[in-house]
Amino acid sequence: MKRKLSIRRKNKKQAKVPPRITNETVAEHREQIIAGGRKFKYPIQYARHRLVFNATIIATVGVFLLLIAGWVLMYPMQNSSGVAYRISRVIPLPVGLINGEAVLYSDYLASYRSSAYYLNKNPEVRLNTNDGQVQLNHIKRQSLNLAERVAYARQLARQHNISISGSDVDAVIEQERITANGRVSQDTYDASIKMLFGENASDYRFRTANAMLESRVAFAVDVKAKQQIEAAMTVLKQGKSFDDAVGGANALSGGKANAGKSGLIDVTSKFNGLRVQSVAGLKKDELSGIMQSATADGFYIVKITEKTEKKIAFDYVHVPLQEFTTQFAKLKVDGKIQEYISVPESR
Repeated sequence: MKRKLSIRRKNKKQAKVPPRITNETVAEHREQIIAGGRKFKYPIQYARHRLVFNATIIATVGVFLLLIAGWVLMYPMQNSSGVAYRISRVIPLPVGLINGEAVLYSDYLASYRSSAYYLNKNPEVRLNTNDGQVQLNHIKRQSLNLAERVAYARQLARQHNISISGSDVDAVIEQERITANGRVSQDTYDASIKMLFGENASDYRFRTANAMLESRVAFAVDVKAKQQIEAAMTVLKQGKSFDDAVGGANALSGGKANAGKSGLIDVTSKFNGLRVQSVAGLKKDELSGIMQSATADGFYIVKITEKTEKKIAFDYVHVPLQEFTTQFAKLKVDGKIQEYISVPESR
């Protein structure tokens, strides 16, 4: 019995009694507990960092491959699908460069897609034939030239503080809704645009705004044309003929003024870019003021020679705009136009 009791007493002495937690030892105990948990924390933390690193690498490679695929589709393959067009409307992808100004892919595709759609509606044209491809190449060249002109107009517009607002586009479309049978509804007008060009209202407004911008810039930069039409007006106010007015305009260097007769035309039509509706209010033999065409065609002065309820005829002096086209052609000759896609020149 004595031996067993001594063993029990010895074991009790050898057992380690945990120290009491006091204000002085609380920090030490906290550190011991935290140290015990680190062995569970670090492996998980390491795996999480590894996961984030791998995900970042995969995402970077994915974006890079997506950019490469997009570049191949838009530039070497020249994709002109609706998806490509929508992307170009959101992201200002360049299709070229003119005098340091980016030529936008959206401007090119807007023109090309509408023209190709209109051409494809012609039953006599088959785009999968050699002749059809020649016509498509011609449209591509025209569309790229137009996009380059719009880009250059955009650059000049900033210099001359010229802009096109939504209300400006509304006014033009409002005029276009007037027909010989009366004013058509907006829905009917939009449906006709969709049928002719395959465009919705937003796409057509986009192209209209581009055309308006180029036109306004062309009038703003052509000081000589303005001087020529003013010279013609001076001659006409002296009671002289339209031919004399042309002579007075062309007396200035480089003049290409011309005179002519419109013949009897509908008041809702256009005459070489001049809206006939804008002169329909004149009386017979009344001379108009200096007028600008709705497009970049040039300046006009007209005199009504015949008038009915729905048709009029007039004599006119016309001074075409030349400066913008001259500047654009010089940029091409000087090598200041770069193109990022291969488009053959028109034959």
